[in-house]
Amino acid sequence: MSQGMSMNQQAFPPVTTSLIGACAVMFLLQDMAPAEVINRLILWPLGEDARGPGFYPWQLISYGFLHGSFMHILVNMFVLWMFGVQIENLWGSGRFAFFYFFCVLGAGLFHLAVGVLAPGGGAPVLGASGGVLGVLVAFGRIFPNQMIMLLIPPVPMKAKYLVIIIGALSLLAGMTGALGGIAHFAHLGGMVFGFGLLLYWESKHGRGRF
Repeated sequence: MSQGMSMNQQAFPPVTTSLIGACAVMFLLQDMAPAEVINRLILWPLGEDARGPGFYPWQLISYGFLHGSFMHILVNMFVLWMFGVQIENLWGSGRFAFFYFFCVLGAGLFHLAVGVLAPGGGAPVLGASGGVLGVLVAFGRIFPNQMIMLLIPPVPMKAKYLVIIIGALSLLAGMTGALGGIAHFAHLGGMVFGFGLLLYWESKHGRGRF
């Protein structure tokens, strides 16, 4: 997708650029830092878990800077740049940063809550997807009819339909256990918390006037 920018817009606004840079640095450090340090940054399930060090509050944010593979971080950072640039330019850096980390936190809490209810207590999770998908929800809410060219499959789609499809697939996959190894409920949590915050802001200021 391409979209022109006015002179007061930035192709690399500070928060989006800093998030991408921080995730890239942390990805490199994952192979260099001691495993016990990295393990304490991953979001672990509540309660005792023999597979890891257990839950610590800071993990609700730190897990969002870690990624499991090069493709994982590549896709997340590309989507963050693609949509985060436009939302940060529209809202300003302060509001955008608050929204992003609210979605990361919400995704982590949603994942933990589902883990408590699910047999087996859930699984450890890492990745920026909850925050990134929250940003995608914001884009779909503000620019619902903006056409987006998907990469796989390479077809154009309106932003609002892409958000609905991703949300529905995350719910379905989470409920059925399909596509194992992906934290579907964390994805869904980021979207739900992001949408809830958007509705709250709209109730205070009007739609699109944040």
